[in-house]
Amino acid sequence: MKPVVLSFPDDAGLAGSVSRELQARLGSLEWRHFPDGESLLRIEETLAGADVVVFASLDGADRKALPLRFVADTARELGARSVGLAAPYLAYMRQDARFRPGEAIAARVFARFLEQSVDWLVTVDPHLHRIAALEDLYRIPVACVESAPELAEWIRREVRDPVLIGPDEESAQWVADIAGAARIPYQVLHKQRRGDRQVEVSAPDPERLRDATPVLVDDIVSTGRTLIAAAEHLRRLGLPPPVCVVIHPLFSDNAHELLKRAGVERIVSTDSIRHPSNGIGLARPIARAVAGQLAKIERGTEP
Repeated sequence: MKPVVLSFPDDAGLAGSVSRELQARLGSLEWRHFPDGESLLRIEETLAGADVVVFASLDGADRKALPLRFVADTARELGARSVGLAAPYLAYMRQDARFRPGEAIAARVFARFLEQSVDWLVTVDPHLHRIAALEDLYRIPVACVESAPELAEWIRREVRDPVLIGPDEESAQWVADIAGAARIPYQVLHKQRRGDRQVEVSAPDPERLRDATPVLVDDIVSTGRTLIAAAEHLRRLGLPPPVCVVIHPLFSDNAHELLKRAGVERIVSTDSIRHPSNGIGLARPIARAVAGQLAKIERGTEP
C-alpha cells in the first residue's frame, strides 16, 4: 500500500513535491474554524493499514500544534498503521534550558507533546544550541535533513566569486558545512545581543571581500536584526551588496523589507517555510529522509 501524505494548507506545494518523490498518495485534509476560533479537522477515511505522513512545517506552532494532534489521532482511529510527521521547520528549539527561575523549558515540553502525537519525525536543520543532537531530546525516531548540499549548489550556480559570512557564532556549523560543500571560503562574525531587537556584530575582514560577493548565511531569520547589522557593516566598509541565503524564512513583521533597505541585493531561502523568497527546493532530501523512516516501519512489521 502506498503511503498517504496529509498536508496542512500552508505546506501543500512542498508536500505535493515530496509525495511525487515518494510515489505516495496525497490525501485530503480540511481545516476549518468555528466562529469562536476552534479548529475543525477532517481527513479522508480510507487509511486502514496505511502509513500516514502528516506534513506540517511548524512556523506558527501555537496555531498548528493542536490541529496536528487532531489529525494524527484521527488517522489512527481510522486504522492507519503508523503516523509520522514531516516538519521541515521544527519550532520551540530556542528555549532549551531554564534561564530564569520558573521558565518553561519549551524544547523539552514540545518534544514530549510531539512524541505523544506521532511515531517518528523528519525535520530540516533544527536549531540546536545546548542540545548536541535531536536524538538527545526526542525519544521517537528522528531524521535531520541537512540543507547544505542544496544551498551550496545554488550558491555555486547563482553567485559570482562568493565568500560566505556567518553573522554569529551559532551560524558557524551551517556556514562551514555549506562552504565545504561549495569549496569556497567563509568567515564567521561575533554577535552581541542587547535585546530581542537590538543586535551588534563584529565587522568582517574587508580584505577577503574586496573582489568577491559576500553571501550572508543564517539558519533562521525572524526579526532579521543579526543579518541587518552584518549587512550594514558591509555597506559602511564600501563592500559589494551582499546576497542573503536563509534556511528557515520566518521573517516576522517587516523583516524581509528591512533586510532589503539594509543593502542586501538578493534574498533567497529554502522552501522549508512558504515565503516569496523561496528559491531552493528541499523536496528530494526530505523525501529521502521520510522514505528512510517508512522503511524502518516496514522492517518492523516483517516476521
